[in-house]
Amino acid sequence: MTNGLLGFLVFFPFPAGLLSYWLGSMKTKKEIHPCGRSVAVVSVALEFAAALYVFAGFLSGSFGGGTLDLLLPEVCGFGLGFTMDGFRAVYALVSAFMWMMTMLLAGEYFRHHAHVQRFYLFFLFTLGATMGVFLSADLFTTFLFFETMSFTSYVWVAQEEDEASLRAASTYLAVAVIGGLVMLMGLFLLYGQFSTLVISELRNAVLTEHDKGVTYLAGACMLFGFGAKAGAFPLHIWLPKAHPVAPAPASALLSGVLTKTGIYGILVLSCNLFYQDKLWGAWILAIGVITMFGGALLGVFSVDLKRTLACSSMSQIGFVLVGVGTAGILQEENLLVTNGIFLHMINHSLIKLVLFMAAGVIYQNTHRLDLNSIRGFGRKKPLLKGIFLTGALAIAGIPFFGGYVSKTLLHEAIAECGGGSMMTAAEWLFLCSGGLTVAYMAKLFVAIFIEKNADAARQAEYDTPGPYMNRVSGFALSGSAAVLFLWGLIPKLTMEPVARLGHAFLRFGGPLHEVHYFSIGNLKGAAVSIGIGALVYGLFVRRVLRKKQEGYRNVWPEWLDLENLLYRPLLLKILPTIARILCRVMDSAADTLVVFLRKSVYRDSPLPYEHTEEGNLLTYILGRLMNFFQSIYNVFHTKKHRRDYVAILADRNEEFKETNRIIGRSLSYGLLLFGIGLVLTFVYLIWW
Repeated sequence: MTNGLLGFLVFFPFPAGLLSYWLGSMKTKKEIHPCGRSVAVVSVALEFAAALYVFAGFLSGSFGGGTLDLLLPEVCGFGLGFTMDGFRAVYALVSAFMWMMTMLLAGEYFRHHAHVQRFYLFFLFTLGATMGVFLSADLFTTFLFFETMSFTSYVWVAQEEDEASLRAASTYLAVAVIGGLVMLMGLFLLYGQFSTLVISELRNAVLTEHDKGVTYLAGACMLFGFGAKAGAFPLHIWLPKAHPVAPAPASALLSGVLTKTGIYGILVLSCNLFYQDKLWGAWILAIGVITMFGGALLGVFSVDLKRTLACSSMSQIGFVLVGVGTAGILQEENLLVTNGIFLHMINHSLIKLVLFMAAGVIYQNTHRLDLNSIRGFGRKKPLLKGIFLTGALAIAGIPFFGGYVSKTLLHEAIAECGGGSMMTAAEWLFLCSGGLTVAYMAKLFVAIFIEKNADAARQAEYDTPGPYMNRVSGFALSGSAAVLFLWGLIPKLTMEPVARLGHAFLRFGGPLHEVHYFSIGNLKGAAVSIGIGALVYGLFVRRVLRKKQEGYRNVWPEWLDLENLLYRPLLLKILPTIARILCRVMDSAADTLVVFLRKSVYRDSPLPYEHTEEGNLLTYILGRLMNFFQSIYNVFHTKKHRRDYVAILADRNEEFKETNRIIGRSLSYGLLLFGIGLVLTFVYLIWW
């Protein structure tokens, strides 16, 4: 029965989504039937209850410290495999909790939106696909659900169907599809190298390998795919575009959970294929540092609420990747960083749940996200102010909040790597990124909850007493903020027991020494980041970004957009042009070779200049018929026509056959037939 819960967690949301859509499509008095939403709410509640039951079993040791496994053989040829250990139990619970809370907010958020039932359908589909990724026991299952998740979540980004959302959705889908195709190449290489894709078997398979180069190539391909979903540099371009246009419940899940599926894949690679591999660790560390600092820098410059939170997500993913890279460099001394990686993943998920839902409440009241427009909205809203402040302090790494604990563990691990130039630079960029986080969160909080709006009438409207969210939304936000606050307030009772559940998955290296989170040394590191943040806020945000007359200004250069500067020209113009030129050269080369052989070796005889009497029955009949009509025409007109259409059509027939022979020898024709053959083979395989 317990193993059956794995199947329930993965597959139950799919029929639940269909039932919700069907019931919601039934209209009463031109309104959407409430049963559709009710089914969606009950479904996510049942999913959360099942995940909580399994998590409690692992936390209490009821499963004997082992795993739960479910195998569905012969599905898609390879079969589907699912497993549940402590790490997966935690993220199944986090995912289900976030889906439940965002579902509660969605009722009020979508009150006046169109296509609500479509959103609920793909909302539940994505829940099942996400569970399939986190609970996958082999990389084939991971890939199938990973790609399913990408396509179902695409609808979230395109939900509003305006120009901005459709463009952002196309960027999101393009990154997901390209990443998935590259990942598939990596899976082919990996299976060819080890003849297995089962995650638990990869570590032993690597120990007996002979060609390390193939393993690195396969790992690089899969890192490309997983990194694209995680939002790692340089594949982060979808994050700042998708979050501002997606509905707030979707943004919370895109940032808090879907990016973690990419991190999950990177951890599978790092903890199995490249366990204690310093070269791999250094590469992940470099990507992490760029992602961490780049996202924080973008967050400081942004003057859009949800875009700032999206850039923040990029930065926090970078913090996690820095931890993954540091673990590879430390090798067997990866004690602190293992806990830091896992806890910062959880912290970021819970923080972004709180912050994006708060942003959703602000948007549904103002229908704006620009800081100048929403400035002063929360001045007289103490509940919303406290909720947002909880998330802001946690992500900024302020002591007594969850982000402080996980960042302290990551910082200590970096310090343990020694004083080499690379690690010294990484440590300072780590502290600077933490400072930039403080600066952009202070910018958001001050603008929304302390400053007054430049428009006095708008500020008076914001300050007017009245409900700005219903009780269900209030419960979703308050409950999420309370969980986040208690989670960070007593880390010895909350964080450390949960962190131990991830040790087996993360291949924890040994006994963990006592960590004094609030020692002078650890507080000093937090103080450095807070000091850097105060300087950036005071000297840059207040003096450069914010002007008394203009408000907050967007001073980031418009041309410095990686998507428009590099990716779109490269993929839509440069590469297609190069491909066309290469194909034309190859086709012309083949045709030139054929003509050369005909004129030299084979010495084809030219077509005779005189009319040929050859042809076929059709050309002969048509020619005689046209000659007959010509003779009738000549009877009534002085200008006589004297053409032998039998001979003319015979010549045209011979030229047509010769042209077909030339085309039949060309490369283009061969490629066309090859493509048709591939399509027919693909259709046959699917039909079979």
